[in-house]
Amino acid sequence: MSERAGLFIVFEGPEGSGKTTQIRLLGEALQARGCTVVCTREPGGTPIGEQIRQVLHDMRNRAMHPLTEAFLYSAARAQHVKEVIGPALARGEIVLCDRFAASTLAYQGYGHGLDLAMLRTLAEWATGGLRPDLIIYLDLDVEIGLERKRRDQEAGRGEWNRMDEQALAFHQAVRQGYLEMAHQDPAHWLVVDATQPREVIHRIVLDRLEALSSPTL
Repeated sequence: MSERAGLFIVFEGPEGSGKTTQIRLLGEALQARGCTVVCTREPGGTPIGEQIRQVLHDMRNRAMHPLTEAFLYSAARAQHVKEVIGPALARGEIVLCDRFAASTLAYQGYGHGLDLAMLRTLAEWATGGLRPDLIIYLDLDVEIGLERKRRDQEAGRGEWNRMDEQALAFHQAVRQGYLEMAHQDPAHWLVVDATQPREVIHRIVLDRLEALSSPTL
């Protein structure tokens, strides 16, 4: 575990993998145990970050270069760390974040082919070296995930944005990037099959978190 007073847990995964649901379930379980929990997301999490999110996701910005994406995501992340995540951890709270720096490596690095070393350096600058205590990767076939997200959007739940409409090969490269990062650092990653029932996934996540933080939780 980190020596920080708080605990920083990040959820990653392809589109439609159920991150929002699992963050909600985990947040409720931790709050029931008396923990103070901050649930947040990237890009976003702050008023400035939410404005950047709109630019990144806007369908009118299809011409945006991957390097521009990387800088914008990192700018939102820098604000997020300074304004929300860092202060919450300093207060001893548990932060549950929907995406963090690994997303930029996966999407702009493995997906778009930007230099991974450059992106890691950019992440160091944006986060001040802050790294999650645990990254939970909800793994799912990208075609299944995209179909889930498309159905949700058609039902009035969630959004279908500029990143979602990338080619299938792009999303497949992103997924392989995530799996490679998880394989390289198993101590800080938990890969979970996202096709399982949500209650099963929640139990797996909670078990790993208890092992990580015991006897804190």
